[in-house]
Amino acid sequence: MSNIHPSAIIEAGAQIDPTVKVGPFCLVGPEVVLAADVELKSHVVVTGATEVGEGTVIYPFAVIGEIPQDLKFKGEQSRLVIGKRNRIREHVTMNVGTEGGGGVTRIGDDGMFMAGCHIAHDAVIGDRVVLVNSVAIAGHAVLEDDVIVGGLGGVHQFVRVGRGAIVGALTKVTHDVIPYGLVQAPRGELEGLNLVGLKRRGVARADITALRAAFQMLAQGEGTFHDRAERLGADTDSAYVKEITDFVLGESDRSFLTPR
Repeated sequence: MSNIHPSAIIEAGAQIDPTVKVGPFCLVGPEVVLAADVELKSHVVVTGATEVGEGTVIYPFAVIGEIPQDLKFKGEQSRLVIGKRNRIREHVTMNVGTEGGGGVTRIGDDGMFMAGCHIAHDAVIGDRVVLVNSVAIAGHAVLEDDVIVGGLGGVHQFVRVGRGAIVGALTKVTHDVIPYGLVQAPRGELEGLNLVGLKRRGVARADITALRAAFQMLAQGEGTFHDRAERLGADTDSAYVKEITDFVLGESDRSFLTPR
């Protein structure tokens, strides 16, 4: 194919759409599926049982679909599924899943994964997620849609980060983050709401006002954090507030970052 550089190695069995572009010195493994308009710039490794969605671009020296960095992994069959129109920059690593974590690592659509990011086994990443340079997402973590994690940040195993939340640079997140939360400081403190992100997405002022009132109630109300979320969910008419309370009341393997 004229759009595959002669120095690239495409192993037998790989499924590659005719519109795919593969640059020099790339390696595509035998179980890989590359959808329409995928582009591998150069020196890219895509291996394992990996599916790359339409329009995704992968930049030099990224390693996509290698085995997990997990001593419990014994070579079992597992997958990496990447959605559409992602931008995966230089030196990014994304691993396949493990049997203990469900066997699949999933990446949504329209994400930006800047240089040096790592997505570990069995993580689930939503749509329009932005990971700034050298962010590390540990195994089994869940990042919902529209999450942003600042440079050199880290998300602990099994942590959930709710939709629209933002995590500052150099921040370690070891507890679940409510949707639309703003997390800062080296050990990850819930400082408030991602108001800038809400405004940029055109959320109505009335909804933002309801979210701010909800945050205050979660921070200062009577009872435990869980108790406050239950009361708030029963009383609210706001879909945005309900999203937060449903998130808090849902199943989790971690405790929550609570407002200071």
